[in-house]
Amino acid sequence: MSAGERQIESNLTNGSAAADCGRVDEPARIFFLLVYTLVFLVGLLLNGFTLKVYYCRAGRQPRGSDVVTVYLKNLAAADFLVSLCLPARIANYATGFVAVRRVYCTFGASAFYLNMYASILFMGYIAANRYLKIVHPLGTHFLQTVRAAHAITVATWLLLLAPVGVYVVMSLLTEEPPASLPAFPSCNLLHSAVLHRLYQVVHSASAALFLLVLVSLVFFYRGVSHRLAAAQRRQPASSGSRKLAKSRRNMLVLVSVFCACFVPYHLVRIPYAFLGGWRRCSQAFFYLKELTVMVSILSVCLDPLIYFLFCKAFRAQFSPGRRPSSTQGTNGERRSSDPRKLG
Repeated sequence: MSAGERQIESNLTNGSAAADCGRVDEPARIFFLLVYTLVFLVGLLLNGFTLKVYYCRAGRQPRGSDVVTVYLKNLAAADFLVSLCLPARIANYATGFVAVRRVYCTFGASAFYLNMYASILFMGYIAANRYLKIVHPLGTHFLQTVRAAHAITVATWLLLLAPVGVYVVMSLLTEEPPASLPAFPSCNLLHSAVLHRLYQVVHSASAALFLLVLVSLVFFYRGVSHRLAAAQRRQPASSGSRKLAKSRRNMLVLVSVFCACFVPYHLVRIPYAFLGGWRRCSQAFFYLKELTVMVSILSVCLDPLIYFLFCKAFRAQFSPGRRPSSTQGTNGERRSSDPRKLG
């Protein structure tokens, strides 16, 4: 018996004491299929429309790209790709074939989580840009330039693609699993020893990345709130105070969507991945993990609300009589010496 087969047999033995962990009852399976199918259709429609607005209709308007528009475009692209990954997850629940599970674990899940963390990072970038617009209202900071935004975007995709590429290659090099596996087994049961260590390293880095973005979002929101409070003390009824209040509201929506979608998933996924939950978990814990995954993908349906709040060009598509004028950038914000005039 090869080392890879011994590792898989060991995984199955360790999981046999809690065989229920990877088993999905028929009612739960149907529920998962319905929810994922619904989110797939809605997410594909909403984010497909968003990409059409950003890349097709906006392309016919004067070119005056804004930093936040760069991040919004990439967030929409990441959400669209998450939606495209859902059929693989649907197929995984629709059939218990080992070949389907192996394709899903190697390619589908990798692409799914890559784009999920891309969404997390781009939401963080959007919040950071809005914060800098208020802290540095004259827009002189390098991070507020379109060139920096494009560089950060390219670096982000490369950073995320690197570990995913390594994971996929190592998965393909792993020997084929035995034909007999529990129905709907965890992807961890298919891991070799080396691949499982890589899995833990990637999850450690992902958890740290998520916590960094979460803390940053809280910091940005507090900063905007303090700036608003100071402005209201000086001039309660001024236009600047009203614009800051609108900016804080938009930031609150972004932070709320982020926390509602991604915090539950990480609260469950971290112990599931690092504390051996996949070896000793109960069926209820497995269902809890799957439910938090479903909550996390709801971001593809909620993120269009962020586009609507942060982008005037996007809002203009719902008001046929109103279009951004030629003096506005692609995100509909007038070029002004006071970039706090946010959409």
